[in-house]
Amino acid sequence: MTTPATPAPSSPVATLLVYFSRPGENYWNGGRRTLDVGNTEILANLIRDQIDCDVFRIEAAEAYSDRYDPTVARNVDEQNGDARPAIADALPDLSLHDRVLIGSPIWNVQPPMIMATFAERADLTGKDVYPFVTYAVSGLGNTESFYRELNTGGRLRDGLGRVS
Repeated sequence: MTTPATPAPSSPVATLLVYFSRPGENYWNGGRRTLDVGNTEILANLIRDQIDCDVFRIEAAEAYSDRYDPTVARNVDEQNGDARPAIADALPDLSLHDRVLIGSPIWNVQPPMIMATFAERADLTGKDVYPFVTYAVSGLGNTESFYRELNTGGRLRDGLGRVS
């Protein structure tokens, strides 16, 4: 018995790498350190260097502080209020992409709320969505449930976490 051949795809899978990263004062080994480039941006650049993809950096319309404590306070307020912080630039056209890699830090055990803004406003319907995160102590945290509960229409795939 022969196995039917798998049809060749009509076009190559196009990947979009989307990420949010915050430089400045960050938590590190129980203390603080100042970063010129945020940890998630470093990881996004490493991924970009390994695969063929388009890249979109999420920038907040109202920038987050470069100091740790005000950023933590803002994040807690946004999480408690289920906020959707505005994104500075127009979102990319995802119609050209089959796969979306979506990266962020983990703040208070989940991605920052600006990631919910992106996931809900971008059309992820039918896309394979692969989250990746950077973290100090919490691993992927609640990343999978965070994106799953947004009901974006995307197919959530296994995530990748990297300690920062």
